[in-house]
Amino acid sequence: MGLIVQKYGGSSVADAEGLKRVANRIVATKKAGHQVVVVVSAMGDTTDELIDLANQVTPMPTGRELDMLLTAGERISMALLAMAIGNLGHEAMSFTGSQAGVITDSTHGKARIIDVAPGRIREALEGGHIAIVAGFQGVSQDTNDVTTLGRGGSDTTAVALAAALDADVCEIYTDVDGVYSADPRVVPSARKLTTVTYEEMLELAASGAKVLHLRCVEYARRYNLPIHVRSSFSNLEGTWIVNDHPEGAEDMEQAIISGIAHDKSEAKITIVGVPDRTGVAARIFQSIADSDINIDMIVQNVSAAATGLTDISFTLPKSDGAEATALLKDIQGEIGFASLLYDDQVGKLSLVGAGMRSHPGVTATFFACLADAGLNIEMISTSEIRISVIVRDTDLEKGVKAAHTAFELDTTNEAVVYGGTGR
Repeated sequence: MGLIVQKYGGSSVADAEGLKRVANRIVATKKAGHQVVVVVSAMGDTTDELIDLANQVTPMPTGRELDMLLTAGERISMALLAMAIGNLGHEAMSFTGSQAGVITDSTHGKARIIDVAPGRIREALEGGHIAIVAGFQGVSQDTNDVTTLGRGGSDTTAVALAAALDADVCEIYTDVDGVYSADPRVVPSARKLTTVTYEEMLELAASGAKVLHLRCVEYARRYNLPIHVRSSFSNLEGTWIVNDHPEGAEDMEQAIISGIAHDKSEAKITIVGVPDRTGVAARIFQSIADSDINIDMIVQNVSAAATGLTDISFTLPKSDGAEATALLKDIQGEIGFASLLYDDQVGKLSLVGAGMRSHPGVTATFFACLADAGLNIEMISTSEIRISVIVRDTDLEKGVKAAHTAFELDTTNEAVVYGGTGR
């Protein structure tokens, strides 16, 4: 008998019929002789609707109360799913994040998991129950307040629980059949990958691929926990996220490029006229870091010899744009820079593949296809297995399609997106 952790996203439990379908799949896993722990997201677009409602009440809801509001979405899902399983003759118990032992820091809206103490989950399993856990949430170690983990937090909850319970596998159920070479909503000819390494998936997730959250993949790699990404709407084999491709694999794994990711959620800040002296960049980015704002790409121009001034541009999540701009204005007098430019009409396009290490010419092909498609590149960032560029957000999907074709990733089988709005 194995222990399986299953995670179901909002599109899988979007309505009563979806909940019943998911309940049947869970019960089938239980009947196959496995212990089952299930992590659920809020139904459909519930989280977005709750955020919209909060913004109608106040333009600046406090982090604590917003977390209290948003965790209600997953609590609804977990209770309804437990009821649906009970209706099929099996015993299920639902748990909030705090009841499941998910302990976090105290950063509201994007808390990080510090520890998982799943004592109550183990008791439920030993009693023959199916355990249903609300994803996306935990409890602060310092304040005992409810916290949320940010976008994709249910993925992270599932993998963290699977690691803590020493599960055999963590199954992430979504509205597509696995991980694709590009977002199938943008590129219907994208092909499904059989396996993806942790390294490649980390780069894809960090670059905007929505199928898995970055922290979830980091957790899985740390504990060498296999993740199986598959659809709750079909019984097809999905994509396995593993440490290395299996020997003899003859699929996309042998290609130079595994996938193309895009991200419309970033903004760009340019600090104009920065004095080019030691310690200035450190002071700028320390002020950003102190507010728990993650910075992605950074470009600093060569200092103008006549003025001794330079410009620094960097990208960050749009949701943190206003706060970062305010922080920089507060230290403008201290630093002595001339002005700030804020641009939220940008997008990030990324090419990811372990094959880049040993294949010259990838960069040339990438830039050539973007030029042919009429895209102007504003920033460039690279790693061993990734090339990312910043372009206008209106050009992003055009760039994804051009790169997908240029690297011969298109397939004749159209990818199926079973549900979800992609909101």
